[in-house]
Amino acid sequence: MRNLLALFLMTTLGWAVESDKKMNVLFIVSDDMNNDLGAYGHPFVKSPNLDKLASRGVKFDRAYCQFPWCAPSRASFMTGLRPDTTKVMDLTYHFRQGMPNVVTMPQAFMKAGYFAARVGKIYHYGNPGDIGTSGADDPASWNQVVNPAGLDKTSLESDILVYPPTTGLASSMSLYADPKGTDEEHTDGKVATEAIKLLEANKDKPFFLAVGFYKPHCPWVAPKKWFDMYKVEDEVLPPIAPDWKSTVPAAALDTGAKWPYRGVTAEQARESRRAYHATISYVDSQIGRVVDALDRLGLADNTIIVFISDHGYHLGEHGLWMKQTCFEEAARVPMIIVAPKSAAKGQASKRTIELVDIYPTLTDLAGVKAPEGLEGVSLRPLLADASAAWNRAAYTQTVTKGKDKVQGYSVRTERWRFTEWQNAEKSCELYDHDTDPQELKNLANDPAFASKMNELKAMIKKIHPVMVTPGKAIKKDGEVKKGE
Repeated sequence: MRNLLALFLMTTLGWAVESDKKMNVLFIVSDDMNNDLGAYGHPFVKSPNLDKLASRGVKFDRAYCQFPWCAPSRASFMTGLRPDTTKVMDLTYHFRQGMPNVVTMPQAFMKAGYFAARVGKIYHYGNPGDIGTSGADDPASWNQVVNPAGLDKTSLESDILVYPPTTGLASSMSLYADPKGTDEEHTDGKVATEAIKLLEANKDKPFFLAVGFYKPHCPWVAPKKWFDMYKVEDEVLPPIAPDWKSTVPAAALDTGAKWPYRGVTAEQARESRRAYHATISYVDSQIGRVVDALDRLGLADNTIIVFISDHGYHLGEHGLWMKQTCFEEAARVPMIIVAPKSAAKGQASKRTIELVDIYPTLTDLAGVKAPEGLEGVSLRPLLADASAAWNRAAYTQTVTKGKDKVQGYSVRTERWRFTEWQNAEKSCELYDHDTDPQELKNLANDPAFASKMNELKAMIKKIHPVMVTPGKAIKKDGEVKKGE
């Protein structure tokens, strides 16, 4: 009887210890990746590792960034606050200038006793200019950081083909299929290697590991074998209706670049699409290395995995390239969450969610205390049932690149997208995604939709009651200071 009682107590205690064990977080961020993935139904892009990850958790079909540009988006989801609150609306202003005591997502985990580390790009810094440095990072967020730099940064930049008009590698139509370098010798391969080292070194303690990959951000550079997986003839540019441009506000197309396709030819645009898809497959393989290491170390049952991109990306839709618009292609992002203790495995959720929801979701799942005032909500109900009732919309904003700096605010529901451009002529756009998923027919001037317009406009006003002035970067000795 004593032996049976001891066994019962040991088993019960073991269960208690297991239930009290802290959940780890593996937070994976890709730079500039749109939804051109197999898991999202793309007909030929090869993304087997992310597809497999989606089968382990919930794939969100309607996930949206708060600002379709690197620095504002990353500041938003890392603080759990919208750009109107952080005031980050460009690449120079740092959120700590106006909110020195804000508690970021990794800081919340650090306060709960977690080891927090970053490899690669999580907060903003120039890609590729700042690769190998911490750029405009937030040092208070981490116990340890690693800034890898591979061949694509250290020795191959002079070999990159840049299509004119040249605008610097960070915003260029540029590519290079490396015939010699290995996956592990390129920057994203080094990111994966360093992330695996951190997993191995910290597997016995609760951790929040943020892994920031650089691709498919331009320049599109990867080992040649990834380019060989794709054919230029398969890359079809989205059609542009001849009268479409006149139906939308000028601000909607004001990205500061030539139109269409940033000034390159249609053939060069197709080459660029191929290179973009090649780098998606390359970074997918490196994400697979990290997740495989997590499994090998026996951490999968106690680790929440999140994969996102910081924003979407145009590949010729509406004649546009890259980001910084309020159209679906720039605002929508891939998001996959694997929560070991949640019921929804391999499900796709069509509910409308936002990147600002990640912070409250992770603290909720891990039992970590979140700061007051987070502007998203926990997605826990959708991780239990991907089709659960949900009454939320997604809000995206941007600022045009022209001299007038017009601000645009967009709301996305499961059916509608409505965008309003401040102080602009023909200032509104309305798209019905049930009949027009490519947003090619602006219904804003149709009186039949006036009531719907007013409803959606009121929703924007509730979230964005006033137009907020973007923050200005601190200048010191004539140089822009990117934050403390």
